[in-house]
Amino acid sequence: MKNYPTIEDTVGQTPLVRLQRIPGEFGQARGNVLLAKLEGNNPAGSVKDRAASSMIQEAERRGDIKPGDTLIEATSGNTGIALAMIAAVRGYKMILIMPDNLSLERRASMTAYGAKLILTPADQGGMEYARDLALKMQAEGQGKVLDQFANKDNPAAHVHSTGPEIWQQTDGQVTHFVSAMGTTGTIMGVGNYLRSQNSGIVVVGAQPAPGAQIAGIRKWPEEYLPKIYDPSKVDMFEEIGQQEAEIMTRRMAAEEGICAGISSGGALVAAMRVAQRVENATIVFIVCDRGDRYLSTGIFN
Repeated sequence: MKNYPTIEDTVGQTPLVRLQRIPGEFGQARGNVLLAKLEGNNPAGSVKDRAASSMIQEAERRGDIKPGDTLIEATSGNTGIALAMIAAVRGYKMILIMPDNLSLERRASMTAYGAKLILTPADQGGMEYARDLALKMQAEGQGKVLDQFANKDNPAAHVHSTGPEIWQQTDGQVTHFVSAMGTTGTIMGVGNYLRSQNSGIVVVGAQPAPGAQIAGIRKWPEEYLPKIYDPSKVDMFEEIGQQEAEIMTRRMAAEEGICAGISSGGALVAAMRVAQRVENATIVFIVCDRGDRYLSTGIFN
């Protein structure tokens, strides 16, 4: 009998595509190429599919969890959706804790996969509150927290998949890697892999400017910094404003045909800033997810 793949087997191997219009004078005329890694093509719609699959598979392999167990995770959306999908495939119960100011589409996606969703008051601490509640529930014996913020299997997913894909897809020509910074798993893992191949590659992190509230881009208080994060591994930080991220998100859809979330627009803002400063560069940025899970926010109106 032919061995057909499962839905989990389709995680990864996402396209890398060249931007044609947005780079303008900072693109071909300067010898620069801007490439978008389309992580929305993963089965649950985001780059977090990779980390979710890695965290659950590796915890199973170590014997930390087994099918039928209850898993708990605090999430702003994409990790929760991805974990809910993998939990459904592998037979786990999933409890997800999310601030109540995040999009309706993300809530619906999590429950569609069978997860139980707990909404926390955004005005009482947002993701920090959700993270504390997840650990409290674990201490009470209600389930196992995978903890994407401290779990080394999160960045390892990108060392083993995303990084090698980018290296192969660019024939080793990538010079700059740009990523939004949330849990920091993507930028840590991809950055580590790419620099193991070429120490000269520049890793650029997109962070929110003061006052910006961009889903998927965070600047954590010191006591909540992800344990997987090592700031010495990021060469350059770009602060992204709310309005410029939203404008670039709309431009990506209207000018490049790439409908993505606001954090992806922020990553492209950072990539364009790099393009304005360099020549003959191959700049890769992560398109974290699809724009259809943000329609209710009015971002594309």
